[in-house]
Amino acid sequence: MDSKKKIGILTGGGDCPGLNAAIRATAKTAIKSGYEVTGINHGWSGFFEDDYEILDRYRTSGIIDRGGTILGTSRLSPFQVENGPQRVFDEFQRLGLKALVVVGGEGTLSATNRMSQMGLPVVGIPKTIDNDVAGTNFTIGFQTAVQIATDALDRLRSTAESHHRVMLLEVMGRHTGWIATYAGMANGADAILIPEIPLDKGKVEELCQMLKKRNQKGVTFSVVVVAEGTEVEGKTIQRPNPDIAGKTDTPILGGVGNVIGGIIEDKTGLETRVTTLGYVQRGGIPVAYDRSLATAFGVKAVELIEEGKYGEMTALRGNRIVSVPLEKVAGKTKLVNLNIYRVAEIFFG
Repeated sequence: MDSKKKIGILTGGGDCPGLNAAIRATAKTAIKSGYEVTGINHGWSGFFEDDYEILDRYRTSGIIDRGGTILGTSRLSPFQVENGPQRVFDEFQRLGLKALVVVGGEGTLSATNRMSQMGLPVVGIPKTIDNDVAGTNFTIGFQTAVQIATDALDRLRSTAESHHRVMLLEVMGRHTGWIATYAGMANGADAILIPEIPLDKGKVEELCQMLKKRNQKGVTFSVVVVAEGTEVEGKTIQRPNPDIAGKTDTPILGGVGNVIGGIIEDKTGLETRVTTLGYVQRGGIPVAYDRSLATAFGVKAVELIEEGKYGEMTALRGNRIVSVPLEKVAGKTKLVNLNIYRVAEIFFG
């Protein structure tokens, strides 16, 4: 086959629901356009491990509703490997690829942008349950994570009411509180705590007073949701992580729910229970929205390749699927729109 009719695709960073839908859409659209599609396994690592597979119609059939990624993933960046970028270029040429589609979050897309600036013909597709990639309204995986968190909050509310407790749910959100905000609003949570609004001593006191007043008025239960990256009195709850590509500078978050739960119980005397949702948010069957968004992004990625528009990322703007330059996305974090948060805040307490 003509080398100009081959493209590659990889998934990088953390997994999320909808990745397989994106792989399927990209591969099947490309095949219909006359391309052979090569899957690079385990993210960028595949280029260094000679780990590839052909993605034909059969390999990509029946996967739209599957969680995870059939290609596997890793957090490795070409820039963490000695002579990594050049090795990627060499493999890219050896495979005879015309372009590479990279499905990833902020970290993966930032590395992709750097590779693009060095001359690699790439197109990005945004995915992350955190929804913190700039330039797009929503990312693949976000709506599923919100639904999972909402379901958990709904279940916690019923047991909170039965046992007259404060139930606190910790959800993912390293730098942003998109999941906490949307799930908390959908559940009618009594408080939503997010990284964009640090919990200083004054806000801690305000939270505890609100919960006490609810109890005094006869509402003997409360539901609180907190994003894992929320600061409490100037501190982010974290622990070192030595396992990411041999680095120790990317801490593992988690535990803020237990800290806040302890404070609430100490200051209010209210029985408080904490649930950490953890990786449950990232796994399992994607909701219809994520499948549809991933499909639209995959089709758009192939269109961009056909048009020779490299260095772009697919994006949702309003109700339109468009593209934005990777250089305008890389290194940026999309924070929660506080106008949306204020809507949820109306119902606190």
